[in-house]
Amino acid sequence: MNFLSRNKADILLLGVAAVWGSSYLATKVLTEHGSVFAILSARFLIASVIMLVVWLFTSNKRLDRRGFLIGVFFGLTQAGILSLETWGVKLTSATNAGLIISMTIVFTPILESLWLKKWLPRSYFIAATVAVVGVLLLVSGNGFHTPNWGDALMLGAAIVRSIHVTALGQLTTCFSYSSVSVTFVQTVVCAVVFTAADVPGVIASYSTFTALDWLDLFYLAAACTVFAFLVQLWAVRKTSAARVSLLLGTEPIWAVVIGVFLGAEMLGWLGVLGAVLIIGGSYRAQGIELKHRVVPLLPNGPA
Repeated sequence: MNFLSRNKADILLLGVAAVWGSSYLATKVLTEHGSVFAILSARFLIASVIMLVVWLFTSNKRLDRRGFLIGVFFGLTQAGILSLETWGVKLTSATNAGLIISMTIVFTPILESLWLKKWLPRSYFIAATVAVVGVLLLVSGNGFHTPNWGDALMLGAAIVRSIHVTALGQLTTCFSYSSVSVTFVQTVVCAVVFTAADVPGVIASYSTFTALDWLDLFYLAAACTVFAFLVQLWAVRKTSAARVSLLLGTEPIWAVVIGVFLGAEMLGWLGVLGAVLIIGGSYRAQGIELKHRVVPLLPNGPA
């Protein structure tokens, strides 16, 4: 129990990485049946309904003007990330997408160090680089394709995600407003943005989605959105943005594991080596970050 208590944030963040890793297959299939914004609109409308239920049963709904504006800001940045990611997955291969989005684990500590004016030691970046090399080996098992517009969009998503995670950590530190309320606002903002972005496409796609498509959308909404958003906002207040990004950077591992066991894909020796480098590099970087990044004790505000 002590282990679980000490590592609760890490375990939950790994859970987020796992469900995000599983989202590639569902998203790839859905893009064949509807427009990108229709998929995201349906996902976040469902997520908004779930968040409304969660919010209604939350005892403390504290949310001042600052908290509301932070929720709106994070909703807009999250909408940008998911738009870039979904278009990127649609236009490039899952191999390239998994590789490029993992660059978040390099961009985030750099941004956070600039923000805090407290640079992490060189050994951290060496360990992070080892993890990135591991991702390269892991996801290039089936061949690295020539870069295209989808790859550029995934790189943009990695940059925006790094900014999002860094801002999430800095803007929510030492404030005790309700994480549920902020996440609810964030989710509704995403739903509004995606629906307004392509109203005709949304209406047309809704009529063509099958029962299995809606089941996939519910999974994306409940697990990959509500669960992931709540955990990310809660965990970043208990640790640092660099650590959050590093743990979420294991997403490609989960994507490959799910592909092997559910998609009957083969994992060669380069993939195994990549997995070892990612796990080893991530573990080493976490230890270095804990020693050199002073994480302030935060008040026990409402969750």
